[in-house]
Amino acid sequence: MTVNIRPITANDEQQWRTLWCGYLAYYETELGEEIYQSSFARLLGDDPQDFSGFVAEEDGKLLGLVHYLFHRHGWKIENTCYLQDLYTVPEARGKGVGRSLIEAVYTEADRQNAPSVYWMTQDFNKKARILYDTVGVLSPFIKYTRP
Repeated sequence: MTVNIRPITANDEQQWRTLWCGYLAYYETELGEEIYQSSFARLLGDDPQDFSGFVAEEDGKLLGLVHYLFHRHGWKIENTCYLQDLYTVPEARGKGVGRSLIEAVYTEADRQNAPSVYWMTQDFNKKARILYDTVGVLSPFIKYTRP
């Protein structure tokens, strides 16, 4: 499989939306149209608080996406990178697409002098966790959220 990993562009909106809908459906989540529009605009924005993204493309078809952002950290001088969303179409899973997207984020983090990259997933996301165990280290932290 020859896959090109590249930044998201304005021309990707429709295919990106299809991928992101697949990602959200996996987590049994639906969002309003204003969130789709805002999120895509932020992916293309130049505000340092905006998140960025890459897509995996083969023969003009998008097979996966990754969204990430940089932020300050109270224990470090340099920024850290949060890999927020990662998704590949089912037919591309197990073929290196997810790994390539994560590695693209690692490369961008290195380029921006942010050596720390982290992400979260649900405990039931077993297939993805097999990949994550090969490209990252499982943290002992437990996440809490505001009710």
